[in-house]
Amino acid sequence: MGSSLAGQVALVTGASSGIGAALARRLAASGCRVAICARRSDRLEALATDLRQSGAEVLAQTVDLRQEADILQMFASLRRQWGGVDILVNNAGLGHNAPLMTGDTEAWREMLEVNVLALCICTREALQDMQAGDRGHIVHISSMSGYRVPSISGLYSGTKFAVRSLTEGLRQELRAAGSAIRISSISPGYVETEFAAKYHQDAQKAQTTYDQFPVLTPDDIANALEYLLTQPPHVQVHDILLRPTQQGN
Repeated sequence: MGSSLAGQVALVTGASSGIGAALARRLAASGCRVAICARRSDRLEALATDLRQSGAEVLAQTVDLRQEADILQMFASLRRQWGGVDILVNNAGLGHNAPLMTGDTEAWREMLEVNVLALCICTREALQDMQAGDRGHIVHISSMSGYRVPSISGLYSGTKFAVRSLTEGLRQELRAAGSAIRISSISPGYVETEFAAKYHQDAQKAQTTYDQFPVLTPDDIANALEYLLTQPPHVQVHDILLRPTQQGN
């Protein structure tokens, strides 16, 4: 990334693996001070150690995004250490195989609380920091499922349609306020992460998903993040849709 990001404070949610870890590494390589959060403290600390060894300043905090108190404590710690956040990457998200006709209520609730409500709370808190200097960038890591509805993914897809709406809704609020803060999203297709294994609860089905053709890697998403964050202040990238070349849907 460009030197324009050096010294900025970036927060990445869901950073313990996959896309989140790749984004945190890319931001650290740019010279950002990086705050990372996730539920899995062992993986989070391992990533924090790697980043520190590369010379980055890192704040790692175990957070359950379904608990607003955890989120507020995370932002309080960030403000105490670095005075607030300049870049927020709402990466945390999950999917369950929970059809609308037969799905488990708790699976639905978890998707809604993590993919939508936690994203809104983190965004609100980050904006409090950004508005002080009228600068900053919020990035939602969404999904191609915010543009089409895959089979038996109605609730998960619904959360990503919500993220699409929230991106545009915040853009309009920021414009009405005359703010220079930017809002963007990135909507990938298949990316090889732990997502499919968690969704299907079956390692073989997950591998079949990723073996059908060359799929995206977490670094491909980091490249997209790099692009939109390093545009000049008058350029706002609204959404980046990217999928594997051979993905049909």
